[in-house]
Amino acid sequence: DASKATKELEERLAGLESTITGAASELKQAEKDLAAVEKHARTSTEKRDKIDNEIESVEAQLREARDDKRRSKEEEKLNAAIEALKRHYPGVQGKLVDLCRPTQRRFNMAVTVAAGKNMDAIVVDTKATGFECIQYLREQRVGTASFLPLDSLKVPAPYTAERLRALEADGRYRLAADVIACDESIKKAVLYAVGNTVVCDDLDAARELCFGKDGKSDNRVKAVTVSGGVISKAGTMTGGLTAETSKAAGRWDEKEIATLKSRKEKLEVDRAKTAKPPKTATATSTAAQRNIAQLADELRNHVGNLKNREQYTNSDRTYTETKLKEQRSLLKASSDQADKVQSELDAAEKVVSEANKEVEAARAAVKEAEDVVLQPFREKTGLSDLRAYDVAVGRAREEYVEKKSELRQHRAKLEAQLAYEDGRDFVTPVDKVEARLKDSKTKLAAAVSKDEELAAKVAKAKAELAQSELQLEAASKEEKVNEQAVKDAQKVFADAQQERLQVSKSMNSEDGELERLRGELHEILQKSRVEEVNLPLKKGKKGDADENDEDETTTQESGSGSQGTSQGSAITDSTHFSQSDDRKVKKDKRAAAKIDFSGLKAELKARLSSDRDEKKIRSIFEQKLAKIHAEIEAMAPNMKANDAYENVGERLKESGKDFDSAKLKARDAVAEFNKVKNLRAKTFNKAFGAIDTALKTIYKDLTKSSKHPLGGNAYLSLDDSDEPYLGGLKYNAMPPMKRFRDMEHLSGGEKTVAALALLFAIHSFKPAPFFVMDEVDAALDNVNVLKVCNYIRQRSGDFQCIVISLKDMFYELSEGLIGVCRDVGLGASRTLTLDLGQYDELPIGDGGEKRAGEDIGAEGKRVRAGITA
Repeated sequence: DASKATKELEERLAGLESTITGAASELKQAEKDLAAVEKHARTSTEKRDKIDNEIESVEAQLREARDDKRRSKEEEKLNAAIEALKRHYPGVQGKLVDLCRPTQRRFNMAVTVAAGKNMDAIVVDTKATGFECIQYLREQRVGTASFLPLDSLKVPAPYTAERLRALEADGRYRLAADVIACDESIKKAVLYAVGNTVVCDDLDAARELCFGKDGKSDNRVKAVTVSGGVISKAGTMTGGLTAETSKAAGRWDEKEIATLKSRKEKLEVDRAKTAKPPKTATATSTAAQRNIAQLADELRNHVGNLKNREQYTNSDRTYTETKLKEQRSLLKASSDQADKVQSELDAAEKVVSEANKEVEAARAAVKEAEDVVLQPFREKTGLSDLRAYDVAVGRAREEYVEKKSELRQHRAKLEAQLAYEDGRDFVTPVDKVEARLKDSKTKLAAAVSKDEELAAKVAKAKAELAQSELQLEAASKEEKVNEQAVKDAQKVFADAQQERLQVSKSMNSEDGELERLRGELHEILQKSRVEEVNLPLKKGKKGDADENDEDETTTQESGSGSQGTSQGSAITDSTHFSQSDDRKVKKDKRAAAKIDFSGLKAELKARLSSDRDEKKIRSIFEQKLAKIHAEIEAMAPNMKANDAYENVGERLKESGKDFDSAKLKARDAVAEFNKVKNLRAKTFNKAFGAIDTALKTIYKDLTKSSKHPLGGNAYLSLDDSDEPYLGGLKYNAMPPMKRFRDMEHLSGGEKTVAALALLFAIHSFKPAPFFVMDEVDAALDNVNVLKVCNYIRQRSGDFQCIVISLKDMFYELSEGLIGVCRDVGLGASRTLTLDLGQYDELPIGDGGEKRAGEDIGAEGKRVRAGITA
């Protein structure tokens, strides 16, 4: 039994060792997975917080942009047509608004107002491409569009932009072209759209730029404010925004909205990915694989179970090892006792063997005796074998004894195990666990406090990071601006260097050419002296004694006076022709200055482009010279040549007088033209000023009422005030209590009142004898009809007015009515007249009363105005 118990304990110990090893390995893997999950959870939390902040920022930007805008069907149709044009014609770039954008969002309105309708124009490479696109739009009946061909656009000169760009040092002014970011290939289209417009921070800065601080500046520049106000070159000011302008300024935001939407979708996908837990070897449930929090909790529980299992297994192993040690000691003692008993057993077996022999012999004797003695008993009981019966009874008794012994051993074992369990200490482990739990709670509280502190630091760090990002963005923009300025300066410097190099090369070439020409001049003058050629000299230069002396000296030095000698002298002195202060160069220059070249033909005065042309002309002159020599030798002297020369001289003098007279007449004509031009400009400006002044007064009279006693405002402006005939004229009117708008945006009645005001203003400068108005009141309401009637009655002393009208109010306030009808009997038209003057009351001075709605003239009677119905 001890050997069997020992073997069982060894097997149990081996199983416990295997279990402990497996549990340690599994615990290590579980702790590794738990650490990975916790790290992933921390990383995911940080990343998710960052993504949430970005999503919140994007949503805030989307809310600010009011992402509820929808493009109209016409815009979608036109955009589809532009895409088709891009496919059909490679030179189509697209809408200018899609090809550029302001560098900052606050310039959206300023850029939109500065570019105007050009911002919706389509940029193409050539004018031919633009014509083809227009033809395509006509065929498809899509609509109308403006095109900007890059090859034919006229943009402002660069030096004008540089002059205005110097204003950027103030900080309140920027060129509109500089606040627009675009590709270099379409820069020309942007410059054409905005020109030299200056973007100002506010209206005060724009006034100071255009009119100066004292109001006397002459800066003719178009200024646009960030809020959309405009001051034109003519000095007119425009303010206020329309829904159309605001919508146009927000078109760049639509592209930002699309970018923000895609950014938000991407961030949401990334956030969903952060919530997915990592794959682990110890995860058991499917839900834990989908939820990182559940996975972490399951791993923590699993680690706790493994630790408890390891602790219990170690305790069991300790107990098993102790029990095995006891069993091994017992087994050793039993083995020693068994050896001793075995020796005794061998001796006893020997004795028993001998006793067995004796017993066998005794048994045989007993058997024989039993057979004899028990024969009557067997016969009586019927038992044939009494020994077998005795053996069976003995065996049953032995089995009973053996079973009783086993029960006693089992009881002893249970009592021993009970004593062991009673002796185990459960209080100490529980105290240790409670102490560890208390320590863990303390650490948890410290960790929560530290976590809150770290959260505060993280929030502060995020705020500092946002501020740093804004500063970085501003610094990046400033750096880009500086880099662009440096690039522009480098480009200008490179162009200047290239130009300087070209100028240097040109100067070297010109110096070489000048040196060659000086040599040729010296050679020609030397040759003329040697051959005694009389060169034509200017008046007063023929008696120069110094020159004659120098000529004689040169002639003597030349020796025989041959052409070869003169050429040799020219070659000898050629080394000095590069120096302008050389004595011989100065001498040749003085001699050349005295020569009269007025007799040369124009083609001979022109500069020759090559030596070939020079040789050709020289050959022609040599041929002519040879021909003249031949003619002189062949003919006799003409004695009348002097008379013919005098006649030609007389005709030349008469032609000179005619030329001088024509030149004087041309000068007088130019002076007269300038006089007429100035008079015309003066007359026009006089008329323009008078009409503009009268227009303001008349428009106020036509628009003022009891509710609006100040009336409206109207004015004229010139596109070119210096040359008014070279530009157009603009007419702007602002009805009472309404902001500025273009004429096409006014109502029909407002346009009619503005047109009548302009008509009456022109009439005030050069009055006409009468007016004929055909249904000018068609678009007017009763209030405005009454105002027009009153104004006509007030001015009826200056002109007569015939009005064709269908309004009763004109009939009431007229002086006479004229009707045209058809006479059926005569088959022709006839007129009917009614003089309303006969129904007037007597003048006030004579006791008469004024009729309602009438004005009394200076003489106390109603002002007449002829109204025709």
